Amino acid sequence: MGLHRVAAVAGVGCGLLLVVNAARRGGLVPETAFTHAVAPFGALTGLLAVTGIYLAVRHRAGTLGLVGYVLNSAGLAGAFAVEYILHYVFPYLGGGTVAALLAGATGTAFLVTSAVLVTGVVVFGVAAARSGRMPVVAAGLYVAGMLPGSLRNLVPEPVYLGGLVVAAAGVVWMSVRFWSTEAGPGAAGRDAAGGVVTLHP
Repeated sequence: MGLHRVAAVAGVGCGLLLVVNAARRGGLVPETAFTHAVAPFGALTGLLAVTGIYLAVRHRAGTLGLVGYVLNSAGLAGAFAVEYILHYVFPYLGGGTVAALLAGATGTAFLVTSAVLVTGVVVFGVAAARSGRMPVVAAGLYVAGMLPGSLRNLVPEPVYLGGLVVAAAGVVWMSVRFWSTEAGPGAAGRDAAGGVVTLHP
């Protein structure tokens, strides 16, 4: 399996995890040890998917795409760390300790992570849409969903959960499109050199 297909599988996995996380928090899926344990990995699989998407669009996305990819990746890596702390550290601390951490540097770090992720998502989404190698609507769904999905403590819970589902749709759509490219990331280089690359709808 080529790199582009590994990234596409990660993107589909990311979409599924985002939907499961939203359903769990919304009470549609039971809160079990398993659903609790896999929650942080939506961000990690998303990081792999974004990397694959960037490899496919980088020659057409230019500097904007590179900046968006770096910021989006940094934000997703930070989001994975945040989710890991929320699910594997905070449950074992007292409520007073958690509140004190959130009121200090830890809370500030969480906010900075959200700001980086939001900025990266917007820039990367715009670059992916402008590249012509990803569906504009799919990139738009990713951006529209990740904006509230990155701000879990700043938007109402239904808006946050709805954002996760919308973002999942965008990620899966781009991943399916990415899977169906004839040559994956390497095609971008040939396209830049004058070759013809076909993307199947």
